[in-house]
Amino acid sequence: MNVRFLIGSAAALALSSALMAQAPAPATKTAGSKPYTPPKTAWGDPDIQGNFTNKYEQATPLERPAEFEGRRAEDITGKEFEELLQRRQEGQLARDRFLSGDPTGAIATPLEWRDIYEVKKARRPWFIVDPPDGRIPAVTPEGQKRIAALPRRGSSFSNGNFGGPEELSLYDRCITRGYPSSMMPAIYGDSYQIVQGEGFVAVRIEMIHETRIIPIGSSTSSGQARPHVGKTIALDMGDPRGHWEGNTLVVESTNFKGRSAFRNANPETLKLVERFTRVAPDTVEWAVTVEDPSTWTRPWTFMIPLTRNDQEPVYEYACHEGNYAMKNLLTVSRAADADQK
Repeated sequence: MNVRFLIGSAAALALSSALMAQAPAPATKTAGSKPYTPPKTAWGDPDIQGNFTNKYEQATPLERPAEFEGRRAEDITGKEFEELLQRRQEGQLARDRFLSGDPTGAIATPLEWRDIYEVKKARRPWFIVDPPDGRIPAVTPEGQKRIAALPRRGSSFSNGNFGGPEELSLYDRCITRGYPSSMMPAIYGDSYQIVQGEGFVAVRIEMIHETRIIPIGSSTSSGQARPHVGKTIALDMGDPRGHWEGNTLVVESTNFKGRSAFRNANPETLKLVERFTRVAPDTVEWAVTVEDPSTWTRPWTFMIPLTRNDQEPVYEYACHEGNYAMKNLLTVSRAADADQK
């Protein structure tokens, strides 16, 4: 069991529990309502700043579930959607009780899981909005061959005799979750802060405490677009470049590292195109289009709502300080080696 996970999640959950009563409810958009116009910054850009979370979507799947075959996300509404969220809430509660070592819920605990997760405030039945079938496109033959040749990484949640830290994932090693993985909902660490300055936007991510600095617009008075860094420079979070299209911040990222490329994409051909649109005072829609013709047969897009919640700002993520799992796993592995001699 990953002790870092348990300690980190317990601390985050305890803080959330104390503040939850003040948390704002997700915004809703009524039929026929006018599009929301966000305020402007002092220099005239749409203002998308604030503390945000996507924790309400922790139980929302990336792809369309089989039970909704042939249906569109926008058709899952009303009582049907409420019942779907109730089932997910119950499933989340059961899972977290199991992880806490109390699958029956018989042990008294100061944490009220049902209130903390608030899965019933989710806004989407699934995340993928394109292709229309809500599924990740097929992997190309080239992609299948390349992915099959990648080294397999273990996890602190799996059994095994590990020769060294390199045999475990980057997440277990407190290095990165990569991008956009680090902004996708997880069991904890789902807070984000967006900060704007003239010519730049920064997104501070709670999970492993990474920050993306996004240059906006042109780099010179001549109007030339800011170029990406050279092809020989690769980054775990990619190299982002942004511009405004109306009230939407569009961010194109390239130059990814192979070790952390999203879903084993080809870092040389992977491009992410994000769109951040403030659609309500407390809501930013974050849409990501994944383009990699050497891995998938077509581009695909997912969308996750970010809900403003100033009661849950980004907290310190002291990953290395609490990562006892690495030491313990390798200690047990060396003991196993000694027993085999």
